[in-house]
Amino acid sequence: MRLGIFAKTFPGAEPAAVLAAVRQAGYETTQFNLACAGLPSMPDAVPAEAVAAIRAAAQSTGVSLAALSGTYNMAHPDKAVRDDGLRRLAIVIEAAAVLDIPLVTLCTGSRNAADQWAYHPDNADPVAWSDMAAEMAKALVLAEQAGVDLGIEPEQANIVTSAKDATRLIAEMGSRHLKIVLDPANLFEHATPDETRAIVAAAIDEAAAHIAMAHAKDRYGDGRFATAGQGIVDFPDLAARLKAVGFDGALVTHGLSADEAPGVAAFLRRFL
Repeated sequence: MRLGIFAKTFPGAEPAAVLAAVRQAGYETTQFNLACAGLPSMPDAVPAEAVAAIRAAAQSTGVSLAALSGTYNMAHPDKAVRDDGLRRLAIVIEAAAVLDIPLVTLCTGSRNAADQWAYHPDNADPVAWSDMAAEMAKALVLAEQAGVDLGIEPEQANIVTSAKDATRLIAEMGSRHLKIVLDPANLFEHATPDETRAIVAAAIDEAAAHIAMAHAKDRYGDGRFATAGQGIVDFPDLAARLKAVGFDGALVTHGLSADEAPGVAAFLRRFL
């Protein structure tokens, strides 16, 4: 496994400075965001000079680009908003292909029109699933043409809430380009350490053949998110189970400050 971190953990809009900070903090790979190149995360265009700057930064620092963020609300109640998101996703996918980034990460979305990461009671409506799945099918056409994989992350507030939801969607799509990003802290809200361990273990078993990336975020028992190592997620057990199912990709931490990054790198590296 390769140890990584969200590039946006570090301030700045110059890829060379951001990736140098990633390396200095103790990480070898990153989930990149175009905001770290002075662009919107979901831009209207990615200029050639931005591509060149990102490529040069990765080469000079030795930090590999494990994934590129392409999140928009794939279940937004307004089709026009979904259409605009898909248009921008096409631009992100094209950038990923040019930069040889193998994975573009997605958000399966929420019926919450104000926040794609926020719960809405209509998320459980079959129509919400249908809208999201239709969007995913169109996104996969783009990904297949570009030779890039798409990664969906089960999140309690989104349409895909569990590993079972994710494997269901993969089966429905029938595409080898749809993968899973597994974040243990997003698989539950309120749980004991033993319950958390069992939930994460079951998710890894369910998703094993489809995991393209794992995230290292933590959560307290009362539901609040936490920096890796501060909550109730059993990271040694997580790493051992990922290894046991043959996962050898990137374990990418996020939800922490730049100041915390070196300590989290040292913590996680003990298990890799």
